[in-house]
Amino acid sequence: MTSLPVGIPVSRRARRGFATVAGVLAAVLVMSGCSVEEPVEERPAPKDLTLTIGALVPESGALEKFGPAVSAAIALAAQDVNDANANLTVNVETRDSGDSSDSTAEEAATELLAARATVIIGGLSNGISKKVIDTITEAGVVEISPANDSPDFSNYDDNQLYWRTSPSCALEGSALGAEMADRVDGSIAILSEDALCGPLLPRAVSETFLRGGGEVIYQESIDEKATDLNDKIAAAVEAKPDAVAIVGSKQAEKIAKAFIAAGYSGDQLFFTGLSLGKRGSGFAADSLTGSIVTHPGLDIETISDFTDRLLEINPSLKDFSYAAESYDAVILASLAALASQKISGEGIASKMQEVSGGSGDGEVALNFADAAKIVLDGRTVDYDGVSGPITLSDNGDPQGAIIGIYQYGSDNVYTRIG
Repeated sequence: MTSLPVGIPVSRRARRGFATVAGVLAAVLVMSGCSVEEPVEERPAPKDLTLTIGALVPESGALEKFGPAVSAAIALAAQDVNDANANLTVNVETRDSGDSSDSTAEEAATELLAARATVIIGGLSNGISKKVIDTITEAGVVEISPANDSPDFSNYDDNQLYWRTSPSCALEGSALGAEMADRVDGSIAILSEDALCGPLLPRAVSETFLRGGGEVIYQESIDEKATDLNDKIAAAVEAKPDAVAIVGSKQAEKIAKAFIAAGYSGDQLFFTGLSLGKRGSGFAADSLTGSIVTHPGLDIETISDFTDRLLEINPSLKDFSYAAESYDAVILASLAALASQKISGEGIASKMQEVSGGSGDGEVALNFADAAKIVLDGRTVDYDGVSGPITLSDNGDPQGAIIGIYQYGSDNVYTRIG
């Protein structure tokens, strides 16, 4: 082949000829097994991160009895993260959240921010969180509550920094409505306390029951502090519903006793939350038999391995309420820090939904060590925690939360049935 001197113009035809030859040579190279390897893009090595988590724990006030289990769960989660050797160290700073009637929580939140906490776990009560949410989120810090159930937080202006591992009470309303639709053939009345969940919970009960083919013939909201409810209760009884949903706690006993006095049996009474408590001690024997109660949270008896580990930290624990949700809050925050490779509120918040399984179609992991390995390998994780699948929505609410179903026996003590 004649070579062309450098600098001499090449005709279009010649260029086409060269292109043809080049194409043939490339084909020969491929057919002979020779190829040009694509450069492999190396992932940067993960950073060594240190995450300071603040804990707002009730060490005094009305919710004090829940504090020890929450503290133990947060400590256990931090221990599991640190033992995993996943390039992440978690330090915990704990402060008393006090009661919603005092200023303890506000002072504690300020102290935790001064301690450079990037994530704060708490508060437990809706009232506590409403006192501190602005202080925390306006500082660019993530707040994760293991117990808040108010629907007010679902659309709160929090810069997407507020999350919770306990469901909105509206989900509990749907669960109660579904139970009533399965068990009641006919009509129901709904009496609900305003302070418990606002209008969303009773609305969810009503809408779910109606979708099941039933009829709501009486619905009324009541003031939890009212001393005279006789007219509203009498109107509900006179409507002659086949069953009644009693949504609330302060007035639940009075309403239930009025229906029992009117001839209603236990299996016609439905309650939300801890309306009467596990033991209906203020009722005549057998009067609550068959009554149904809904309450958020998993069956503690199914997580004995977890509670046994908590007892190693605090052998005096008796009540494990909110422990699983507190543990999962720490794990989610830690995984979000790993996934974002950032120790900042914005960075952690940007990955909270993803690591919970709320987005990204990730691989399921049931503990931090396995979940961290998935993240550090560059893949997407879906952490299903001790409290169950969490699946956070983009407004911070868990969509995979568990609502327990309980039933009172002839001894007026309830047991979990679902």
